Amino acid sequence: MTTLERGDWPRFSLAIFFMENINHLLFLWLNAPEQPAAPILLLAIFLAEWMIWAIPLYLGIGWLFGDKTLRKSLLMASASGVVALVISQLVGALWPHPRPFMIGLGHQFVAHVPDASFPSDHLTLWWAVAFSVWGQRGTRSLGTVMALVGLAIAWARIYVGVHFPLDMVGAIAVAWGSAWLSLIAAPLYLPTTYKLAVSIHRRLFGFLIRQGWLHG
Repeated sequence: MTTLERGDWPRFSLAIFFMENINHLLFLWLNAPEQPAAPILLLAIFLAEWMIWAIPLYLGIGWLFGDKTLRKSLLMASASGVVALVISQLVGALWPHPRPFMIGLGHQFVAHVPDASFPSDHLTLWWAVAFSVWGQRGTRSLGTVMALVGLAIAWARIYVGVHFPLDMVGAIAVAWGSAWLSLIAAPLYLPTTYKLAVSIHRRLFGFLIRQGWLHG
């Protein structure tokens, strides 16, 4: 190791220390007090725990009742979500940053396994789908709304004590990259994936399609 490289380590360690302190301070500012107002806590728990189910509902209902254009859009959004979650899991495995409650920081109001906090899987998935929807023609307004709702979910995950603010910054970065990759690579995977998905759809819902209740 050269002298320059040895000299870089203290500065790098100091930067990490500074960022962690900022992370902790921001968390304590956004985290719920020991006895939060019940309506705010209920809203935060709903956003933190249950809002994520809007993603599979949107993908499932959109696929069942949407046309070809929407279905292709949903497949690209799904690809973005899958890629983002894979990257998120790899980052968490390589750098298992503890959650606030694992180090006794702040107040926790929902149960969570003590796994890696960075980046937030919840927000990585949400924003990966939102950014993909935003990046497609005809669905930009919906993508904008979804991205903004993601900010509310991010606040809620911090408020109930299971994530740090920088976990959300990591989620944005992973989600944006995954959405971009899924969109530019669409010509490589979308035609085959769409044909396979439609084939499965027709086998599963043939009766409903014949009755005119679903698109074929």
